[in-house]
Amino acid sequence: MEKLSKLAESMVGSEIVRLGNEINDRKRQGENIYNFTIGDFDPQIFPIPEKLEQLIIESYKNHNTNYPPADGILELRKAVASFIQEWEGLEYSESEILIASGGRPLIYTLFKSVVDENDKVIYAVPSWNNNHYTNLHKGLHCVIEATPENNFMPTADDIAKNIEGAALICLCTPQNPTGTTLSKETLSEICNLVIEENNRRSDGEKKLYLMFDQMYWTLTYGDIQHYNPVSLNPEMRKYTIFIDGISKAFAATGVRVGWSIGPTAVLGKMKAFLSHIGAWAPMAEQKATAKYLLEKETVQMHFEKFKSALVFRLHKIYNGFIALKNEGHNVDAITPQAAIYLTIKFDLVGKKSPNGLLQTQEDVTRYLLNKAQLAVVPFYAFGAGKNSPWYRLSVGTCTPENIDSFLLQLKKALDELQ
Repeated sequence: MEKLSKLAESMVGSEIVRLGNEINDRKRQGENIYNFTIGDFDPQIFPIPEKLEQLIIESYKNHNTNYPPADGILELRKAVASFIQEWEGLEYSESEILIASGGRPLIYTLFKSVVDENDKVIYAVPSWNNNHYTNLHKGLHCVIEATPENNFMPTADDIAKNIEGAALICLCTPQNPTGTTLSKETLSEICNLVIEENNRRSDGEKKLYLMFDQMYWTLTYGDIQHYNPVSLNPEMRKYTIFIDGISKAFAATGVRVGWSIGPTAVLGKMKAFLSHIGAWAPMAEQKATAKYLLEKETVQMHFEKFKSALVFRLHKIYNGFIALKNEGHNVDAITPQAAIYLTIKFDLVGKKSPNGLLQTQEDVTRYLLNKAQLAVVPFYAFGAGKNSPWYRLSVGTCTPENIDSFLLQLKKALDELQ
C-alpha cells in the first residue's frame, strides 16, 4: 500500500457507512430489510415542504447559479436572524451569522479555528463524529462515557474533570444518536463552568469555546423543551458557536443550507477557512431559504404536520419495545424526547441462537440483521464501548405500515433465543 500522510493513515472509516453499504448490497440481492440506520429522510415519505421546493425551482429559473459570498447572502443571514428571534428568542445581527453547505463544514471550520494539536476537546459518547473531528485536528480526546440514567448526556461534573486548559466543549441537543435532550439545569451548570474557566484565564490565553449543535432543536415532543446557552446565561454569548440549519427541521438534508451563530472573531476565521474550502450553500437554495424562513404560518403548518408524523412513528415503535420487554425479552427503549431517533436496547450477549452463542454485541447486531431483517446502528459506531447494548433507530425512512410487521419479525427472532 502506498505511503500517505500520517493523518490519512490514522483515519478510521465510518462504521455507519460500512453497515449502510452492507445493507444496500443485501437489498440489491433481493432481501427485505427494515433499514432504520439512516439519519436521513426518504424524500418519498418525508419530502421537503412544498413551498420551499417551489421557491428553489423558481430560484434556479431566475438563474441564481453564481458564487455566493463566503459568509452567505445578506438576505439569508437577515432571514436567519429573524427566524431565530421569532422561534427561539435569540437576537443576533447578520454579521454574527455564517452560512455554509450544512452543518459539517461549519463544525470542521470551527475546529480549525479554535483547536490546535494536543488541545483538549471535551465530548460525550455516544455522539456523532466528535471523535473523527478531534482526530482530524490532532486534538486530545477528553471522552465522557454518558449513561442512560442521564439521558446519555454529559453532566457538569463530567466536564469539570477535564475543563482545565480545554479548547472546546462539544454539546449536541437534541442528541444524535440518542434523540434525548440536555436539561435546563445541566446546561446552566455547564455554562457556569465555562464562564468560571474563562474568567480564570489570562487575557493572552486562549479561551474555552462551546460548540452547541442544535440541528434538531425544532423537533421536540410533548413537554420536552429545548434550551440554549445564551438564553440561559447571556455571558455565554462570547463563547458559544451554534451549529444549525434546515437539514432536519425541514427534511432538507440534501438541500445543504446550514448556519453558525456566534462571536464575529470566531466566525470571521471560520469564514476565511470556508473561502478556501468552498463549502458554500448553493446560491439558488440560499435565495429560496431566505424567503421561506420568513413565511411564519407556512413554517408553522409544516412543523405541526411533520412533528406529528415523526412522533407517531417514534411512540408506536417505543410502545412495541416496551411490550416486548414486558413479555420478558431483554430489550428496552428510552421514551421519545426529540429528533428522529429512538434509543433502544438489545441486552442479548450470552443468549443462544439456533446458529450458536451470541458472544459479543457485534454478534447481536448480526443476529438482528440476519434473523429479524432489522438494521439499526450500535452505539459503538458513535464512540461508545464495544460492549454497549444500546442502538440508534431512525424513523426518517419508516412508513407506519412497516412498524407492525417489523415488530412481529423482531418478536419471532427474540423468541428463538434461549
